[in-house]
Amino acid sequence: MTADAPTVAPTTAAKSPNTESTTKSTTEQLTTLDPAAQQPAAPAGFGAPWIRSTGDLAWKLVGIALAVALVFYVVSLVQLVFVALFLALVFTTVLLPLGDLYDRVMPRGLAMAASLLTAVLAVGGLVTYVVSSVVSRWEELATEFGTGLTDLAVLVTDIPLLAGLGTPTDWLRDGGAWLQANAGSYAGTAAESAGSIGEGATAVALAIFCTVFFLTQGHRMWSWALSLVPADRHDRWQTAASAGWNAFSGFTRGMFFVALADGVLAGIFLTVVGVPLALPLSVVVFLGAFIPMIGPVAAIVISVLVALAAKGPVLALVVLIGMVVVAQIDANVLQPLITGKQVSLHPVVMALVVAAGSVLGGLLGAVVAVPLTAVTWAVFSTLRKTQGIAPAHEAD
Repeated sequence: MTADAPTVAPTTAAKSPNTESTTKSTTEQLTTLDPAAQQPAAPAGFGAPWIRSTGDLAWKLVGIALAVALVFYVVSLVQLVFVALFLALVFTTVLLPLGDLYDRVMPRGLAMAASLLTAVLAVGGLVTYVVSSVVSRWEELATEFGTGLTDLAVLVTDIPLLAGLGTPTDWLRDGGAWLQANAGSYAGTAAESAGSIGEGATAVALAIFCTVFFLTQGHRMWSWALSLVPADRHDRWQTAASAGWNAFSGFTRGMFFVALADGVLAGIFLTVVGVPLALPLSVVVFLGAFIPMIGPVAAIVISVLVALAAKGPVLALVVLIGMVVVAQIDANVLQPLITGKQVSLHPVVMALVVAAGSVLGGLLGAVVAVPLTAVTWAVFSTLRKTQGIAPAHEAD
């Protein structure tokens, strides 16, 4: 018995370290396999789970807001380049189908050049038609315009509330004196306007230059850009880019249909009320619809002036009311329904987006708000749908 005791004791003592090492090894393996086990537990006083999730969401929203603010800041620094690029994309979406049609009978480069030339001739032809129609009746319109102003002055003088403000002659004299007193400020404003016109012409020229390369070398430019992305992500990028391009093309098509509907409605209305040059004025409305805010207002002013010159102040007032109704139909019915359907955005979302764009970026923000939102939503929706789809080589 005394000989066996020393033998049993070392055996028992030797098994304990092995058991502890085995347990420790198993724990390390489980920790390695389970990434969640590596994360330290949240402090007991940190709060409920919904507070932590809300905090994470708040930080994500802050990050998104900073990213959006950075984008707006960068765009403001290179606004001319951004406008030119936006116009180039619009021109490309309009001319690409026509270029594909020409491509069936001529080489690709020549087909795209022919589509660009066709667009220039079409717009130039419309503008020439409007100008020639006005010039051919200029003397008659000038005489009628003077008569209309005289009738308007008599009508205004007979209004009791305005009789105490003096005669139209007094108004013209006071207006001339006010213009002379503020000639300096108006000269500065005119110089600023001239600079803006020069920047606009530069943006259009740069847009046409970019459009030529987008039409002729667009596929190669996109292939180069896609080569910068890892090969296993090409399919997702291609799908997302196609969705964004389709959304942008839908916006352009929607704008064309809205402008065409505006021109038809204005032409019918002006013809019914008997305004001369109804067809040229409908062309002005059609072209003005492509310039948000400024274009429709300019078309209304021109139509009212022609009605005043030809038929007097009563018809001019009727035309003013009718053209404002057409503009409201455009803004509140046609654009949300037609353009919203093309870009897959709800009319309420479009109205809010345009308002937000106007507040943040003025006229430029109002113009680009809808297409940028449509493209962003299309890309996001496509990436979300394809997020769980593995590439082909991983599925195999």
